[in-house]
Amino acid sequence: MKSKRLQRSFFVRPTLTVARELLGKFLVRRYDGKNIPLMITEVEAYVGPNDRACHASRGKTERNKVMFDEGGRWYVYFTYGMHWMLNIVTGRKNYPAAILIRGTNKITGPGRLTKYLKIDKRFNGSLADKKNGLWIEDRGHKVKPSQITKTPRIGVDYAGPAWSKKPWRFTLGK
Repeated sequence: MKSKRLQRSFFVRPTLTVARELLGKFLVRRYDGKNIPLMITEVEAYVGPNDRACHASRGKTERNKVMFDEGGRWYVYFTYGMHWMLNIVTGRKNYPAAILIRGTNKITGPGRLTKYLKIDKRFNGSLADKKNGLWIEDRGHKVKPSQITKTPRIGVDYAGPAWSKKPWRFTLGK
């Protein structure tokens, strides 16, 4: 199968569905004249204003306003005073939801991933497409449900057990 960039319509769907379906897709960064493709193997879903672990649970702010746009835009923010985090916005306009890309076949950890791909705030709010130098492709890799592991999200204990224990972290096994 020829690689195909995911269109915005892929992301304008329920967040948990998109999160599972991102596994096995390729995050592609165009940098210094070269494409750097990495298979997505780990993601976390943040689902709307009621999800206490979601940045939008306390309303719209300057930092999270891109989450309120229609799916298909990058939400990039700085955390712990040292790491950029890469998220793709999902769902319909005015329903804040996004998926954190935590790892790939070559790079584990969301901070290491953005450092490796030289991703920073310049991408925040931009569409996931080739002209912006960062997009997601379907290269025909088929993922079976049995290859997906669901576990609680990492580092969200502040949200309380009802939200921190939700199995909204998805990883791709062998």
